[in-house]
Amino acid sequence: MRTDTRFGERVRACGPNPARRSPTIESLFPPGVAAAELRTGGDPTLLEPEEASAVARAVPKRAREFAAGRLCARKALESFGITGFAVRAAPDRQPLWPDPVVGSITHTTGFCAAVIAERARFASLGIDTEMAEAVKTELWPSICVPAELGWIEALPPAERARAATLIFSAKEAFYKCQYPRTGEWLSFSDLRIVPLEWGAAHGVFALEAQSPMALFAAPQAAARLLTAYRFHEEFVSAGVALCVDPAPG
Repeated sequence: MRTDTRFGERVRACGPNPARRSPTIESLFPPGVAAAELRTGGDPTLLEPEEASAVARAVPKRAREFAAGRLCARKALESFGITGFAVRAAPDRQPLWPDPVVGSITHTTGFCAAVIAERARFASLGIDTEMAEAVKTELWPSICVPAELGWIEALPPAERARAATLIFSAKEAFYKCQYPRTGEWLSFSDLRIVPLEWGAAHGVFALEAQSPMALFAAPQAAARLLTAYRFHEEFVSAGVALCVDPAPG
């Protein structure tokens, strides 16, 4: 049995990791971001003891989701030469990454992914994936601000559920990106999403604060944000990256 003490963690060796590199998710981010995905539930027996304690009393579904996220995280960490690291959960359930990197995890039915990047290049990352038509009509008023509702309702009926789900996913990705930097809890009404290339499978979106936000108050924060979305198979994924330096272009 092998042990690894990198970054102060002592962990046991696990079985084979079924997660794989994800070019689809990497396409949402600038070069330098590594992503891994898993299309099945994770095996909780592959968790390290420090990880397993977070779901010791969880129902099996939650334990499988958590395990899938950690397996994807470990696979993505390998891209930066980091192995044998137990990705523990903070009291607020945020993943505790090794000091040299930042990251984000998402999971939905049939899909889990993690993204990792060097802290020297990216201040934070956010990733979210949803089933492409998961957000039903009755949920739109609680997720969308009036301008977003107006945009959705102006679309052909067949496109509206996908548009609403994109808005939901983009807001989730932004929240995951900003929270590690600010510790600020946001509501859906605090942000407006403006898809800039609707009709294409892959595009970018603008972020418009609807209330004061700690991240947007930081100097040049908006200039350092990069966004993208992609519809792939039955899913929609959104990514947000906060660069250390102003984003190119």
